[in-house]
Amino acid sequence: MLNAAETGKFISAKRALEFVQPDMKLGLGTGSTAAWLVKLLADAKSNNGLQFSAAATSSVTTQLAESLGIKIHALDDIGQLDLAIDGADEFDPDLNLIKGGGGALLQEKIVETAADQLVIITDASKQVQHLGAFDLPVEVVKFGWQTTQRLIADVLKTADVDGQTITRRGGDNPFVTDEGHFILDLRLKKIGNPAALATALTSIAGVVETGLFLDMTTAIVVGDGNGLARVQHKGSADWTEQQYDLDAEAALIKRVMG
Repeated sequence: MLNAAETGKFISAKRALEFVQPDMKLGLGTGSTAAWLVKLLADAKSNNGLQFSAAATSSVTTQLAESLGIKIHALDDIGQLDLAIDGADEFDPDLNLIKGGGGALLQEKIVETAADQLVIITDASKQVQHLGAFDLPVEVVKFGWQTTQRLIADVLKTADVDGQTITRRGGDNPFVTDEGHFILDLRLKKIGNPAALATALTSIAGVVETGLFLDMTTAIVVGDGNGLARVQHKGSADWTEQQYDLDAEAALIKRVMG
């Protein structure tokens, strides 16, 4: 049996599967919750004949999907996507996000800006009143990265944030993205004006992209350990609820877990 956290991830992915229609072009996200979605899509393809084409947001997702029989296409080959589904590290009441905890923020943003809809799958622990409790990932080129870090620090001095600590992910053994870049993690605690901060950071030449995903989310799905899925759509303060019977889902969980 899954623990409460994994059950919540499964439930959110299960509910998000209802957004998928036959023959859609999909963007598949990265992370532990998105992995559940990939497994459920593979199961629906094998057992229910669901047809779709897919692009991925990372090499990790590509490897998982193809190991389960889902062919991954290059984004340039597949073109505009109907729907992208991914996780998030934080979301606020306006459905703005911090993403990139898995180090795939650049590819995630490229794929997800190429989708007509973006559905985020997550759990209640990721809901915050203001973004910033989770460290903000910033992808930077290796060349001159310490200079870029210094310029970021200068920006933070006048930004509407409560913290200004910057670390290179991995320290002396730095994390390197699929695109060959470094990730800097900004411990900001609270971001008062996410849009202004995103603009200021991306104006720095060495910054490739930030983990601020603003005004992109179509709907967010929150699953919990008791089988409840809650959905909020962009522009609405209301949540709709759907209760799943975990005993009835046990066979599916066992099947997709292999």
